[in-house]
Amino acid sequence: MNKGKARKLRINILRYDPNDKNDRPHMETFELEEAPGMTLFIALNDIREHYDASLKFDFVCRAGICGSCAMIINGRPGLACRTLTSKMPDEITLAPLPVFELIGDLSVFTGNWMRGLNERLETWIHDEQLKLDFNRLEERMEPETAEEIYELDRCIECGCCVAGCGTIQMREDFVGAVGLNKIARYRIDPRDKRSDEEYYELVGDENGVFGCMTLLGCEDVCPKELPLQSKIAYLRRKMVAIGK
Repeated sequence: MNKGKARKLRINILRYDPNDKNDRPHMETFELEEAPGMTLFIALNDIREHYDASLKFDFVCRAGICGSCAMIINGRPGLACRTLTSKMPDEITLAPLPVFELIGDLSVFTGNWMRGLNERLETWIHDEQLKLDFNRLEERMEPETAEEIYELDRCIECGCCVAGCGTIQMREDFVGAVGLNKIARYRIDPRDKRSDEEYYELVGDENGVFGCMTLLGCEDVCPKELPLQSKIAYLRRKMVAIGK
């Protein structure tokens, strides 16, 4: 490629508006010139601004923090704002994340799925004594434990691990890596007073840790590079010990 000549990109987008009864899923191709430092987020904005204002996709932070721009990029879940077109081939195919409710084109609503998961797993600190005494100081936490909790708290609920999970495609009640990551986070946290048996009730079955087929898809596509498989293995060992 000549250094002074911008590369031409062909971006194929799966278009569909589920609210339009006359619409059908179809591919639409847009051609544009690649700019220095261009990300897929920038490319999509260029398409919406200069080619088709009706194109639907999501974004908020543009910095890989909110997870809103997650989509299927050449068959692989990822964040549009963190994907440089310079690292992609000339032809790029985009589709919405599966599993979640489709709003239109590349836009999906992850909120209902994630909220239902958090309610189902009760992802908050359980401490009855703290409810009774708001002035009580928290017990001291070892720095190593705090760092481990912080590492798991970096999950942005983008849905990439859900989209890349083979088990969820076959078992819709499976909590996925995002759910197991949350349980591992609270299981490690000394402030959470739930018993081993209570945790077992939440994820000690085929819809929890024993349903994971260990295909590593979740960890492969996690944009925050969380240690998902090691935490799933940690929970599985705990649940086996509890279930004996």
